[in-house]
Amino acid sequence: MVVKVFVVDDSAVVRQALAHMLSDNPEVELIGSAPNPLLAMDMIRKNPPDVLLLDIEMPGMDGLTFLRQLMASTPIPTVICSTLSTEGSKVALEALSAGAVAVLAKPKLGLKQHLADSRREMVQTLKTAARSRPRARPTGADTHAARPVAARTPVPGSVHAFAMNKPVVIGSSTGGTQALELVLTHLPADAPGIAITQHMPEKFTAMYAARLNGICAMNVREAKDGDRLERGVALIAPGGLHMQLRKVAGQYFVHVLDGPPVNRHKPSVDVLFKSAAECGGRDVLGILMTGMGDDGARGMKVLHDGGARTIAQNEETCVVFGMPKEAIKLQAVDDILPLEGIARAILQFDSRA
Repeated sequence: MVVKVFVVDDSAVVRQALAHMLSDNPEVELIGSAPNPLLAMDMIRKNPPDVLLLDIEMPGMDGLTFLRQLMASTPIPTVICSTLSTEGSKVALEALSAGAVAVLAKPKLGLKQHLADSRREMVQTLKTAARSRPRARPTGADTHAARPVAARTPVPGSVHAFAMNKPVVIGSSTGGTQALELVLTHLPADAPGIAITQHMPEKFTAMYAARLNGICAMNVREAKDGDRLERGVALIAPGGLHMQLRKVAGQYFVHVLDGPPVNRHKPSVDVLFKSAAECGGRDVLGILMTGMGDDGARGMKVLHDGGARTIAQNEETCVVFGMPKEAIKLQAVDDILPLEGIARAILQFDSRA
């Protein structure tokens, strides 16, 4: 399958560089480009691409507004290609929340060389995006308005101690930023501690955690080495580092460490899952959600064989049914649930004697 790509970027240099780069690869075809969303809209409607490669900061209509309009009417798998300054990263996170499949960085300097060096990553990302299934999102809808968020209140010590024996570990990749948001915003302030590995660039995880923290009843933050996994807290593995679960004197902590990529990823879901199996055994709930590839599948098998309960997100609600599918193939999954049922499963597991 040849992936048809359309580029929307106000920089003629970027459009030219991308055209040159994509022309050398038989797996992708550039079917058109436009300097702004207003011109792109008619062109896309006449000849729909498999993937849209979209800049964020553009005159007339910015890429985020354009993306939201597309996702409301005719969802197209979209990859953001933008200069990721601190402010740019915040906007890119909004784009992921609005339905973008992935984000690629482009530098302000040395653009042509960077695109040449990252050719393989970009082609792989475009191929992954082409296999995704973005879900339509109504324009202007407040995705949090329909679900009340419980106040953050102190938890009694006895309940707190009980929860510490029942940690939850979650792994996700492509489409995971939106999926995690839906799950975490449906959990109360006293939900069990959750350790999360989401494939995400280094600059993103702290801001992503802060964004979730503002809309969730749980406290959500980027993990630091030695953080305790306690009730009402969700810890997200930092981009560019692995995260493991450790148990000391009956309490769970996270160990954040450097090291080579595992399954081409850092952080890796397998690293988190295997460590949880080693220290938590049957007291752990492992959840593998939307994502391309097989990271987490073998780790979930270790969890499952050690007596932990394991859940995979179902195909119908995954943006990319890759990681859960591989875990199912390994017979590592107890239950296959729609995205909307995962938060409920976490609370049911927490209440189990």
